Amino acid sequence: MKRIIATLSLILFVSFSFAQNIEGDWYGLLKVPGPSLTVVLHLKKGDTGYTGTMDSPDQNAMGMPMDKVEFSNPRLVISAVRMGMRYEGVYNADSNKISGVFHQGGLQFPLSLSKNRSLIKAANQPRPQDPKDFPYRQEEVMFTNPKGGHQLAGTLTLPTNGKAKKIVVLITGSGPQNRNEEVAAFNHRPFLVLSDWLTRNGIAVLRYDDRGTAKSTGNFLEATTADFADDVEAAVNYIGSRPDLKKLSLGLVGHSEGGIIAPIIAGRNKQVKFIILLAGTGVPSVELLRQQNEDLMRASGLPDSTVALNSYIQRIITTTIAGYPDLALPALKQKISSSLNQGLEPYLKNNDRTIIDGMIAVAAERSLTKWTRYFIQFNPAVYLSKVKCPVLALNGTLDIQVKAEPNLAGIKSALEKAGNKNFEIVAMPNLNHLFQKAITGNVNEYSELTETINPEVLNKVSNWIKTL
Repeated sequence: MKRIIATLSLILFVSFSFAQNIEGDWYGLLKVPGPSLTVVLHLKKGDTGYTGTMDSPDQNAMGMPMDKVEFSNPRLVISAVRMGMRYEGVYNADSNKISGVFHQGGLQFPLSLSKNRSLIKAANQPRPQDPKDFPYRQEEVMFTNPKGGHQLAGTLTLPTNGKAKKIVVLITGSGPQNRNEEVAAFNHRPFLVLSDWLTRNGIAVLRYDDRGTAKSTGNFLEATTADFADDVEAAVNYIGSRPDLKKLSLGLVGHSEGGIIAPIIAGRNKQVKFIILLAGTGVPSVELLRQQNEDLMRASGLPDSTVALNSYIQRIITTTIAGYPDLALPALKQKISSSLNQGLEPYLKNNDRTIIDGMIAVAAERSLTKWTRYFIQFNPAVYLSKVKCPVLALNGTLDIQVKAEPNLAGIKSALEKAGNKNFEIVAMPNLNHLFQKAITGNVNEYSELTETINPEVLNKVSNWIKTL
């Protein structure tokens, strides 16, 4: 999830801003309750004005698109409707900084931005697991998803001795990510580390840029989890089309949302001989999002009254969307707003009504995305219960985005329902959602850890594949 699994949390998404020629990258710290959150804004100037994306590296949320960037020197306004976010700032040409206020969900927080990259926590620290040499074959590849009509660019790595017997496709988590599943703001490249490790251990690897990201074409924002599954199947079919690869035993390795996608393909494509789920889910998405939302807010130190209000709002959103899967978007938005207002009375004592109205507006707007509507109705057990091939599922015990115990239990139950007798379920002690050795598991901790992927995970994955 990369994209950690995208959450409906109303507080933890972040935002950004710019300069007189404000094109470029801007960095700041959003001072929310608990540890501050790092934000990065990437701005480009075109013929019709500015466009931008933002990163929230502490939450592993990268490349989030801004709907509007308006700059009339010295005033800057940025908004992202799907996140219910608005930033209003003033540019100071002398200091080349922007001072302003970040608004979301009826709340507001100060946010100053500059081009000083050192604001990014651990941005300049080396990542010791990044490969320093590549003693194997690397090949740039391009393949097509015929269903979407777009091309996907990637890297194929093969042991130099040509003795590989197995090949895996790596599947990123939620959010637009490149082939390395890169969190650029603090130099973590999990899939580069994983592919390097596997290839050195005699296992061929194909990893690729998500649609509409880096060198791949297509529209990421209009896609659902099912569409991303089609991209994975295109990678599988590409391998099957190559005479030098088609005889290799093919597996899928998915992280976070990728751990949801792998079973979709394994259940319908016989070319897939095994799958590995890294922080995959085993409970319905409605349950997952409720847990994720509440745990992330509590970890950020928000007051109980805010947590309770947000939990209520999200519960209404998810149950309404799940209950009306075919309702047209305008009617669905109206239904959500109406349902939210009916149960607000208990929350009015501890919260300002204007704040609540802002949260409702944000919540209703977020429900309009194709990805959100599909994901809320998704139940991984439906697909896991069709998987007959060998499965390895790993979840970190300190993962607060996808809790290990309920999700591993759900995966186990669904595989047993499938009659699958060749699976292994492992809770990895003291690892977070990115499989780093952690202290708390909080998302703010990701950037502070130099470890990219814990060696025990790397060894477990490669050794398990070798036993097949």
